[in-house]
Amino acid sequence: MRKIIFTCFAVLIFTAGGFAETKHYFVSRVIDGDTVKLADGSKVRYIGIDTPETRRRVWGGWMWAPEPYAKKAKEYNEELVFGKKVRLEFDKEKRDKYRRLLAYVYTPEGKMVNEEILKKGYAEMLTIPPNTKYFDIFEKAQKKAKRDNLGIWKN
Repeated sequence: MRKIIFTCFAVLIFTAGGFAETKHYFVSRVIDGDTVKLADGSKVRYIGIDTPETRRRVWGGWMWAPEPYAKKAKEYNEELVFGKKVRLEFDKEKRDKYRRLLAYVYTPEGKMVNEEILKKGYAEMLTIPPNTKYFDIFEKAQKKAKRDNLGIWKN
């Protein structure tokens, strides 16, 4: 009888994800404040945030023309993830129209990068349904950054 109960319990835990492997990805390049490139060549766009742009399109090419706080957002993103293994969490839509992965990104220490960038005031919320899982957390982080006059909310 104990063997049957144990087996049922083990199956329940396994199917509920109790033994699910967490996959980590190595960040080989930080493109800007809200986009990174992984070692496998995939690009990841952070869900729920938008940082100032570092480049703009000019005649079919790209020109370095950072908006205010774009450089700070990129540098902070680098500090959090460059050269590290991160964990990706996906929402309902896994890719955008540019075929980038859409994810909530976690540092090796378990901090959500999307939220940390908002907290510093280096991003504003950009909620695109159906990827709205952490809307409330992001809204709270943005409100605090605004209230504290941080980053893009300074003036």
